[in-house]
Amino acid sequence: MQRTIGVNTWVWTSPLTDENVAPLLRRIADMGFGAVELPLESPGDWDPARVREVLDEVGLAPVMVGAMGPGRSLLAQAGDVAATQDYLRTCIRAAHTLGARIVAGPFYAPTGATWRMSLAERAAAARELRENLAPLRDEAVDAGVMLAVEPLNRYETSLINTVEQALDVLGPILGPGLGLALDTYHLNIEEKRPNDAIRLAGESIAHVQVCGNDRGAVGDDHTDWPGVIQALDDVNYTGVLGLESFTGENATIAVAASVWRPLASSQDALAERSLAYLNDLQKED
Repeated sequence: MQRTIGVNTWVWTSPLTDENVAPLLRRIADMGFGAVELPLESPGDWDPARVREVLDEVGLAPVMVGAMGPGRSLLAQAGDVAATQDYLRTCIRAAHTLGARIVAGPFYAPTGATWRMSLAERAAAARELRENLAPLRDEAVDAGVMLAVEPLNRYETSLINTVEQALDVLGPILGPGLGLALDTYHLNIEEKRPNDAIRLAGESIAHVQVCGNDRGAVGDDHTDWPGVIQALDDVNYTGVLGLESFTGENATIAVAASVWRPLASSQDALAERSLAYLNDLQKED
């Protein structure tokens, strides 16, 4: 199955702004990518209507990405729930303007925020998350988009680390407007058998992000990429494969994701090697 390969602008820069978005999108299109993940770190960083014009010009399909920075949380103990809901509504509206089908991210707590929980506390957190996420799911349906909630590894969150946990916590509200975003980086850390986890997620998968097991280039690492592609085939995932990595100069995201060194000879090389590998792999599939 041939899937569109995309790339996150975080590979090169943060934040994405009206000043840097147009030349970067043209560069991404020239590399041969068919889609782009567009992070909105703060409302107003970039104008969705203007960005859509550039997307249409260069022929890139958009995926919207939310950034759960400090204070952004759908759990009261970790941040401002009402402000976070407003931020995610902004992301939903931006996705609608862009013509993006997906708004992806770890929509529960700030990335990097971890704390211990008893079983009772964990169950209460899951209930609170569902209560605060459900109205956003309904608004996403009305806007014609889907929120895709991403499990993160244990060093970046203590709430949802695995596919099994995601299905347990979000299962009652999964469906139209709400699915899962799987990232092979986190699957590699948390899942005993990542490809079986993909199959477990099944039809709940709304978006997939890829990178090497070290956050570097796809194919330069120990990930069983043919197995990943086969698992996605098995669950009939037809969406974008979005390359997500970061530059170490990204002060906010690099710290949260623990990117302390260059992961390739250049960010362009990281993107181009990943694209070439995935294109070749899908030709063999």
